[in-house]
Amino acid sequence: MDNVLFGLTDKQWIWIATVVFASTFVLGTYSALKLRRKTGRPYVLALVSFGWILQTIGLYARGLQYGGCPLSNQFELVQFMVWSAIAIYIFVGPAFRVSLLGVFTSGFACLFSILSLVFRHWDDPSREPIFGDSPWIETHAALALFSYGVFGVLALTSVMYLSQSRALKSKKVVGGLFPFLPSIVELASINVRLLIMGLTILTISLGIGYSYFVQDLESVLTLKLASTVAVWLAYAILLALRIKFSLTSKKFAWSCLAVFAAALLSLYAVDQNSEPKPDSSEQAYFPHSSDTEVS
Repeated sequence: MDNVLFGLTDKQWIWIATVVFASTFVLGTYSALKLRRKTGRPYVLALVSFGWILQTIGLYARGLQYGGCPLSNQFELVQFMVWSAIAIYIFVGPAFRVSLLGVFTSGFACLFSILSLVFRHWDDPSREPIFGDSPWIETHAALALFSYGVFGVLALTSVMYLSQSRALKSKKVVGGLFPFLPSIVELASINVRLLIMGLTILTISLGIGYSYFVQDLESVLTLKLASTVAVWLAYAILLALRIKFSLTSKKFAWSCLAVFAAALLSLYAVDQNSEPKPDSSEQAYFPHSSDTEVS
């Protein structure tokens, strides 16, 4: 049963937030393509922030059922990733001075939010707390998934880079979204900074989880841990190759998209392969979190 807050259920809050994200994407795109106006105006940030607040209320209402972060099934994992990506745009994005980032991020949020709402089986009815009494394990999982939000924004700026590169190569530098995109040099720099940010957050998450893994190795869910380490390793290799200039900016952008797609697939696959647990004791695990399911 959905939790009610301020007269609306958690999903109703999230649906309204999704409508706001969709409206922001449509208005921003129309402004850029038809009106030829920059989309980095305050109204974009205001709309995205409003949608984020609505989504936060919905997730908070959902979290009241657990007494912590709502990360127990595919629906909640995707919503938390979307929430993280929007948070990165609101609090960090303006520093990048990318006028279209708000539009791209709202489109990203709208797409994944709709998917999580449409596929009802993603919202497993489990209402058991999955982190036991340990706030550190919850922090570990939340930070790991938050890094996915950062990598999501990195995927968006990678798309921007590839779009800009293609426009320059085809010499179509007048129409479309080209006038509103930063130079490929700026976008290449932004991509590296976002990768460092996401990798740092994921490293901290794994560091927090490690202290619990070594205490109770039998509780470690091998598939979930392996997928987390694989994602960390893939992004770490990308960063190392980029810093050593062994990877061109274009290949780096494509690689960021490929790794993010693989990370999303692993998130889904691991969640689907989670086995129900007889109790809610502390378990080492990374953001894929529907470990206690009600049959």
